[in-house]
Amino acid sequence: MNAPLYRIPGVPAAAAPADTPAPQAPVATDGARSMGEVLAQSQVEPVLAELERDLVGLAPIKARIRDIAALLVIDKLRANLGLTSQAPPLHMSFTGNPGTGKTTVALRMAQILHRLGYVRQGHLVAVTRDDLVGQYIGHTAPKTKEVLKKAMGGVLFIDEAYYLYRPDNERDYGQEAIEILLQVMENQRDDLVVIVAGYKDRMDTFFQSNPGLSSRIAHHLDFPDYSEGELMQIAQKMLTEQHYRFGDGTHEAFERYLAQRLTQPHFANARSVRNALDRARLRQASRLFADRERELTADDLCTLAPQDILASRVFRQGGAA
Repeated sequence: MNAPLYRIPGVPAAAAPADTPAPQAPVATDGARSMGEVLAQSQVEPVLAELERDLVGLAPIKARIRDIAALLVIDKLRANLGLTSQAPPLHMSFTGNPGTGKTTVALRMAQILHRLGYVRQGHLVAVTRDDLVGQYIGHTAPKTKEVLKKAMGGVLFIDEAYYLYRPDNERDYGQEAIEILLQVMENQRDDLVVIVAGYKDRMDTFFQSNPGLSSRIAHHLDFPDYSEGELMQIAQKMLTEQHYRFGDGTHEAFERYLAQRLTQPHFANARSVRNALDRARLRQASRLFADRERELTADDLCTLAPQDILASRVFRQGGAA
């Protein structure tokens, strides 16, 4: 028997929630007859170029996003010629370790979907289990519906989605949230794209336990860890964005830091690099603060010295800091 049609109360598929800003209408591509026309009218290529420019590495992910964009452009051309009647399935799974760019790619994907007219607004709502699952009977459905209401017309990104399912706890309410999500993913797929994310092994187990969810996921993207060289590139980009730089010998000190940190538990790729640079900036600030009488130059304020890196606990008894 088919599942009953489920719609978020007060949010028809063709209308945005009353408490959200008026959506920007995607550029019409109805008259396009070539790839170039669709790309020019939709302005999708600048988003792809931004993805290529801003994200270090991730070559297979970038290629897959381009493939999905190409599929959507072709679908637009087919629709313009009356050759298609249903939008391609768009729900996705992003797997990989923390700090590998999953949320950033989800943001870009939302932009692409909006510019090609597959979602009305192109916003991303990022949530975890705590945003969806209640703690007592009757609490989960309203929480889940409220999140879905905010996400309608855009992309819902559920990080660590496997925590929704806790088979070891018979009083857990996660299954209720999953059932609501499944119905919306099926019946309102023309107004919401869901991306579930998390560690690959745990997501595989999650899909095995929830075949209904797995069958609704069209695209599975596995995000690789960054290499040491890529992590150094990420560090340089982060420093440049914040108007900092490595001084003489600091680049080598940070390479030593990464080599040590990669051997330790709980390493989170770009996230750990950002945290390490934040702590280095704190040490630089303390170092400069100690010299009250010195007149500081812009170079002093922007330069991280080797000691700002080498003072990390990583170099003392293997601490992760």
